[in-house]
Amino acid sequence: MNDGISRRKPSSIEEDPEKSGFDSKHDEKFAGPDTMLDQSSTEVTGHGADVTTSLHRGLQARHITMIAMGGALGTGLVIGTGKALAQAGPASVFIAYLIMGFVVFLVMAGLGEMAAWLPIASGFTGYASRFVDPSLGFSLGWLYWFKYIILTPNQLTAGAMVVQFWVPRETLNPGVFIAIFLVLIVCINYFGIKFFGEFEFWLSSFKVIVVIGLIIFSLCLALGGGPDHDRKGFRYWQEPGAFRAHIKEGSAGKFLGFWSCLINATFAYLGTELVGVTVAEAQNPRRVVPRAIKLTLYRIIVFYCLSCLLIGMNVPYDSEKLAFATGASTSAAASPFVVAAEIAGVKAMSHIINACILMFVFSASNSDLYIASRTLYGLAADGKAPAIFKRTDSRGVPIYALGMSAAIALLAFMNVSDDSTAIFGYFVNMVTIFGLMSWISLLVTHIAWCRARKVQGLADEALPYVAPLGIYGSYAALFICILVALTKNYQVFVGGDFGKTKYKDFITGYLGIPLFLIFIFGHKIIYKTKRIKPEELDFYTGKDAIDREEEEFLAQKAARLAEKGGPTRGGWFYRTFLQWLF
Repeated sequence: MNDGISRRKPSSIEEDPEKSGFDSKHDEKFAGPDTMLDQSSTEVTGHGADVTTSLHRGLQARHITMIAMGGALGTGLVIGTGKALAQAGPASVFIAYLIMGFVVFLVMAGLGEMAAWLPIASGFTGYASRFVDPSLGFSLGWLYWFKYIILTPNQLTAGAMVVQFWVPRETLNPGVFIAIFLVLIVCINYFGIKFFGEFEFWLSSFKVIVVIGLIIFSLCLALGGGPDHDRKGFRYWQEPGAFRAHIKEGSAGKFLGFWSCLINATFAYLGTELVGVTVAEAQNPRRVVPRAIKLTLYRIIVFYCLSCLLIGMNVPYDSEKLAFATGASTSAAASPFVVAAEIAGVKAMSHIINACILMFVFSASNSDLYIASRTLYGLAADGKAPAIFKRTDSRGVPIYALGMSAAIALLAFMNVSDDSTAIFGYFVNMVTIFGLMSWISLLVTHIAWCRARKVQGLADEALPYVAPLGIYGSYAALFICILVALTKNYQVFVGGDFGKTKYKDFITGYLGIPLFLIFIFGHKIIYKTKRIKPEELDFYTGKDAIDREEEEFLAQKAARLAEKGGPTRGGWFYRTFLQWLF
């Protein structure tokens, strides 16, 4: 299959325009020395792209950082930690989220190293195709799209269930709320990247403030600041204990409990890598992407690990209230923060947290639809999906990719019927394995990138961003991801009764692995693709045009600062004290 990628370094785009991957219309756009591009409408071109197939660079630095944060904060933290605590105890939850948080950072670091060097429109698909094998890019892109067309209706359903905390199903059909949420997120995505970025910025900012508030609230309860004035500290780590046996008794059961938390944490962190999808629409991505990734580790520690630690301090894993919560829906009744408040005697928390959860779910469904549409666009831009899906409108929105992804989101209405809810649940069970296969593909791509860098002599000093642990960090993260992928549904092998009740969970839990391999080898057989050798890996095609975009953006920025007489004091305050968080 001809993927339009040159296997050698061209001396410049001007000398070899056809092999650069950019057409003459694109080159003319950058040819003038006085060209000044508006920062909200700079076009992103890919192989053979023009104004009808171009995204726009409308995402500012603050948009990217907050979208990255929004992808990592959701019901997995506010609700999922309660189930993990009930199954395995506070120490297992804390350690599991810490380990998987570090794995996520390694995945992000490897992705960031490639994205900062060459922020291309095809994103994940393009890196895998260009640096490893076109067949890997094909498989990665389609499975990643499958993941998000499942997640989008799942989030819409979760939103309807959250509303049922106030409006029972018997009073009003949940399909009404699903329809309202779906129309809203389609409109937000349709109005262009600048509107989407601004909307997600404020939604994600709200999510960050909520989590900070929950952390402060939990700390106050642990130190005796609640109505009961009970200074709990680490009492519950001693009695009933730090670890809880799960499925089996004794040490084996405690290990299985910890492993269930590891899998739970994996699901909670899925979506953090969406920064790699946004690079094609980011202003000055070589500066913005490394900044967002460097701060990911701090955010994981502060928001996830600290929250897990405080939840374990305030709620014993054998609490009857927690047992009720783990059997509840996705509303506030299922949140361990509500359980902590009830134990301490705070009565008003459930409605407040339920409203916050509704905003969390709505933000997640909005960003999930965005990722689904841009992933399908990336596949089309890389020649691995019908060309119609890379068509964009005047605002740079891939309108057909958005329409297809939104149409499949109608699957959410399956949950209106009790008979089809279980079927949809099997789809959701596939999300984690799809996410893990995506991480594995990204890590394999980064390893191939690092090997080629060594062979071709591309030094660290030449890169805008270098992964802190390099190829060794990616090897370690790859080992853990493969291990979790192979054992994520270990429950089906433990406790017997496989043939009667567990085979469906086994099929849906592991279906992503054979699908991934079928896509790779099927594409290989049909298109006769070959693995890219380290000495043949193309670091440079298309880089010159991105260099020019960066120079023009920085020139514009310098001109604006000169007009204002230098950086504002407020900007300095933000960069110094708030940027690490927001």
